[in-house]
Amino acid sequence: MQAGAFATILNERGEVLLCHRPDVDLWNAPGGRVEAGESPWEAVLREIREETAVQAEVVRLASVSWKPGRQEILFQFVCRIVAGQLSVTDECDAFAYFPLDNLPEPLGPAFRSRLLAWSQNPDETVLITDEGPSTRELLERGLLRRDA
Repeated sequence: MQAGAFATILNERGEVLLCHRPDVDLWNAPGGRVEAGESPWEAVLREIREETAVQAEVVRLASVSWKPGRQEILFQFVCRIVAGQLSVTDECDAFAYFPLDNLPEPLGPAFRSRLLAWSQNPDETVLITDEGPSTRELLERGLLRRDA
């Protein structure tokens, strides 16, 4: 089974931090695959460092989503930046905070559904059966292109 870990980082106005991925030209949360021997919370902190150059801490688990038909589970964590400044990296060429009711396009569809489900119950850990296509599935179908 594959696992992924993604961050929901909010500013003081409740806006969510999103990264623009130049390889597929879409906005998404910092995050990615959980590597062998790594916990999901270690993975999300590593991914935040790699994609944004900041240090963060996990505040709590926001959601767990499972995708029927694929051996995949995704963990979404509420995280807080504790050190550093957001910096452009090879994986993210732009950053911005967006209000939850005004998210940018294109936005990773699976992330959008997880974020909106969590935002309806922000004090709970939300369990989600994710029926929509993931970024990976859109790439496989040729509906997104990979530039790098």
